[in-house]
Amino acid sequence: MEHSAKYEEVLGFYKNHLWSERMTRNAVVKGWITEEEFQEITGKKS
Repeated sequence: MEHSAKYEEVLGFYKNHLWSERMTRNAVVKGWITEEEFQEITGKKS
């Protein structure tokens, strides 16, 4: 599966505890990542 251009950046922010779940969800709203990628990163449905 090919990920969005900002996927790795958002993943790094979340995994390194620089971004909260809410901040990561905002990346979906901004179109940086998809809903499916949000679920991959956080393990949670929105």
